[in-house]
Amino acid sequence: MSRKIRCAIYTRKSTEDGLEQGFNSLDAQHEACAAYVTSQRGEGWTLLPARYDDGGVSGGTLERPGLQRLMADIVLISAEK
Repeated sequence: MSRKIRCAIYTRKSTEDGLEQGFNSLDAQHEACAAYVTSQRGEGWTLLPARYDDGGVSGGTLERPGLQRLMADIVLISAEK
């Protein structure tokens, strides 16, 4: 068996245009990434349940709430090892 690889998905859209829709760009990004992670299940990949999304936030800064939560969770998960 391959080693277990925990996967998180981070999505971002720089503008808020279209984010009010029931299924938006962040959802599409998440769905595509989740499908890929699922396709790699045989290699030991598993998708973490938390979503990390930043809608309407520029990629020009690291001061993004979703990204900050993801990085904090990585530290916590790494400490569990």
